[in-house]
Amino acid sequence: MSDRFVLAIDQGTTNTKVVLVDAEGRVLARASRPLPVRFPHPGWVEQDAGDLWGSVAEAIQQCLAQAPHARPAAIGVSNQRETVVIWERRSGRPVGPCVVWQCRRSADLCEDLRRRGLEPVVRERTGLALDPLFSAGKIRWLLDNIPDGRKRAEAGDLCAGTVDSWVLWNLTGGAVHACDASNASRTQLLNVRRACWDSELLELFGVPRELLPEVRPSGGVFGESVKLGLLPAGVPVAALIGDSHAALFGHAAFRPGAVKATYGTGTSLMTLTEGAVFSRGGLSTTIAWQLGPAVTHALEGNILVTGSAVQWLGEFLGLPDPARDAAALAERAEPAEGLYVVPAFVGLGAPYWDARARGLITGLTRGTTAAQVARATLEAIAYQVLDVFEVMEAEAAQPLPELMTDGGASRNDSLMQFQADILGRPVVRNLSADLSAVGAAWLAGLAVGLWRSLDELAALPRQEDRFEPRMSQSERARRLAGWREAVARARLQVSPDAVGA
Repeated sequence: MSDRFVLAIDQGTTNTKVVLVDAEGRVLARASRPLPVRFPHPGWVEQDAGDLWGSVAEAIQQCLAQAPHARPAAIGVSNQRETVVIWERRSGRPVGPCVVWQCRRSADLCEDLRRRGLEPVVRERTGLALDPLFSAGKIRWLLDNIPDGRKRAEAGDLCAGTVDSWVLWNLTGGAVHACDASNASRTQLLNVRRACWDSELLELFGVPRELLPEVRPSGGVFGESVKLGLLPAGVPVAALIGDSHAALFGHAAFRPGAVKATYGTGTSLMTLTEGAVFSRGGLSTTIAWQLGPAVTHALEGNILVTGSAVQWLGEFLGLPDPARDAAALAERAEPAEGLYVVPAFVGLGAPYWDARARGLITGLTRGTTAAQVARATLEAIAYQVLDVFEVMEAEAAQPLPELMTDGGASRNDSLMQFQADILGRPVVRNLSADLSAVGAAWLAGLAVGLWRSLDELAALPRQEDRFEPRMSQSERARRLAGWREAVARARLQVSPDAVGA
């Protein structure tokens, strides 16, 4: 029985994926389980924490069943970020829903803190905008809505964490309550310079320290697995990392000057920086990963709705397979001059951070077809990426000559070509369908000595292809002007003062 394998769990918003990676970086087995998402009120997004862990456990069994003679040397975990869970320390039973990263239920709390003039304090310590995306307001909301929540938290009866800590807790049978620095940096409770929980922020958001996990480096042994069906006891859980960070690691982007976009339910752009760079243009300062004492920082732009906009359109049109059929419909459309979709269904993220903006379709005529709306919805993904890319290049203070891409929507050739056209830069697509999982596997394998260095990881084979820009500069400028007018209208609908922001 060989143990030169890493089991990697990629826990995403709509599904959990588990892969088995060998010492050459090849994916030998994979399994996936869907995960329902609930929308109980407008702007609210939640999941069942038990269902989430159940999807992980089932996907592990399905994956390992395909390779019965492979004993993993380590387990790595990548996960949807900012989503939070609160559970009982003694029983491990969740005491509320998973409040998902897209959820806006803490918008009033964020607005109250902003009115009190506290946003500069939050930005200076965390590098993050005061926005409902991040975990702190979600934890506060849960504590306020769990019976005796604050009292139980202060007594140490409850645990709270991002998804990495919830998965770790269950993998280790409740033995370890910890998270990694990349996930912690997305909570709005971590001092991003010192990589530790910040007492003033805990007080500001009303989150007791007793509730929170221990913050550890992203790579390193967190604990050992309990027996879980085909997963044996004693396998070290050797990496936790946010999914977007894991994708950057899987691109082997270990130095500043590279930028990647991960296209999923939403889209994240990330580029490494020399130290913590604090944005003035709506980007986030984040910890990309921590290896031992060395903390690697990054600039990130979070786009809230990209792939989920295509899913929405397919559902709106009543298509049998909503996302796939809407993308196929877009392929059949001729461009419609002046037609734009702004998918601000839960507000706008980077670089605008306007929680009050709402989605719209602009430029409709009597001749507009469903296929053209589908095409405009797909193009909206690329426009939003451009908005972030331009700010990121300016604030990284170095050229970003190309965009590396990964994630579900990156498999759409038309979107990748339009992305290259509207950026005016080449797009280099990683062909792995499992890049976040592979990044987590690399990190875990590095921690247990399966690989010895970042250089060795960078030398592992990667399948990529390339899209060169073909659009004229004049057409690009005309299209961008129309997009920016559409975004201004989306913001004007609810927040007139925001148009000139």
